[in-house]
Amino acid sequence: MFTMSQPSLSSQQQQQQQQPVPQPDPNVQQSAPAQAPSTSNEGNISLSNVISAITIAMPPSQLNQHLKNFAPKDVREVVLASLLPDGQDPLAVLDIQANTLGILYIVSARMHTTGAPNLPPQYVNEFCRRFVPEQARFAPDRVTLLAKGLPLLAEAAGSLKLAIQPLFDLLSRYPPSLSHLTTIHPIFLKTCVSTRHFSAALPILAHPITTIDTLISDLHYNDNLVYHYAGGMVYSALKRWSEAQEFFEICACSPGSAAAAIQMEALKKLVLVQLIHEGKTTPPPKYINPVLPRLFKSTPYSLFVNAYPRHRAQLRFIVDGEQQLFAAEKTLGLITQALDRAPRWTIRKLTATYLTLHLSDIAQAVGTESEDEVRSLILGMIESSEISAQLSADGTVYFSDPPVKLEKADVDRVLAHAQEQGALLDKLEKELARSKEYLTKAVKGKEESAWGGTMDEDMGDRTGSSLNWADEIGFA
Repeated sequence: MFTMSQPSLSSQQQQQQQQPVPQPDPNVQQSAPAQAPSTSNEGNISLSNVISAITIAMPPSQLNQHLKNFAPKDVREVVLASLLPDGQDPLAVLDIQANTLGILYIVSARMHTTGAPNLPPQYVNEFCRRFVPEQARFAPDRVTLLAKGLPLLAEAAGSLKLAIQPLFDLLSRYPPSLSHLTTIHPIFLKTCVSTRHFSAALPILAHPITTIDTLISDLHYNDNLVYHYAGGMVYSALKRWSEAQEFFEICACSPGSAAAAIQMEALKKLVLVQLIHEGKTTPPPKYINPVLPRLFKSTPYSLFVNAYPRHRAQLRFIVDGEQQLFAAEKTLGLITQALDRAPRWTIRKLTATYLTLHLSDIAQAVGTESEDEVRSLILGMIESSEISAQLSADGTVYFSDPPVKLEKADVDRVLAHAQEQGALLDKLEKELARSKEYLTKAVKGKEESAWGGTMDEDMGDRTGSSLNWADEIGFA
């Protein structure tokens, strides 16, 4: 177990030369927050006693219990957010690495307490860079408060993008690995999407989520949904369609007791990304909540999918008629890109049926009267290797099968990736086989299936008109 050392006051002051020292803000009345609440037990409930507890050699687990329970919640937060009796900032007498847990409580309380002294952004940034993860993991709820407070602090400083770097540092250092889902993940991704700093999220998104540990992060069901939905938004903005499809599918199809509104939004974007990337949609996995596909069929998106890609006039009619809806649901950009690519997908389908076609025939299939437009489109697709074809002087297009180009390096890369994924799946399967909760449910499922499949009927009842939708989650 990690044990904190007991620095003397002089040694602490020497250590503070290496980190920013918060100074009292002259624009904030310091006297009111610095006063500890008046209680009959005032001698024990004071910030001075809290600082003493933080700086003595106390095991982190014991210190966490003390900081959590030394006063009722409302009183505790006010005390933690106050200044010392002499007006000194308690952060100035604490060391980030030796006193990570105590500073975490103080900083997170000050972020969310009205009238608390201002937090110097440079100090918070330094804390996110240098804190000791092993100490912070004793208080995952305070880490969540810190992560939620960073965007608020950045907005108060005038720019939300200032929260990206400290959130990245916090997220990179806090979990045992970036494959552990934490409450920081969705907050960081939402901040990247809101500020349109999409590339900043890529180092985090590169690590697939394989572990959920509620002991190191106070996770809720929606954290997983928001993280993967925002990841899909990032990849869509960067036109990395394959990854965007994967993230939207994880969000839309994650099992739960009831479908969430964000899952419906993910399903809409998933379908549009599939049209852009593949020219068609694929059936969702069987484990998707059956309510979502049924509701999707009653939306304009279903009409758009059914007309795609050959009925170009109908597609434009749908887009023009539902433009306000698409704009309100932030799908108009994807709709427009899918519409622009419709002629290309029509031509690619023609290559699977015909060996030769005249430009006039292709123009009719695409839904345009301009042969020049079709000629330009064909030449562009040939240049980008989307199709293999030759265009003669008389306007005849000769289609052929594309040559197979496969190098040894490509094969080695695919095999290495397959081996890596195989090893990961084997590891996850072994961990799942040791899960008491999984084994209990598996045995229970076998016992219930022996009675005639009544579970399917029960599931149908639960996903009917009494569906409880989760709160809408939007991105600025």
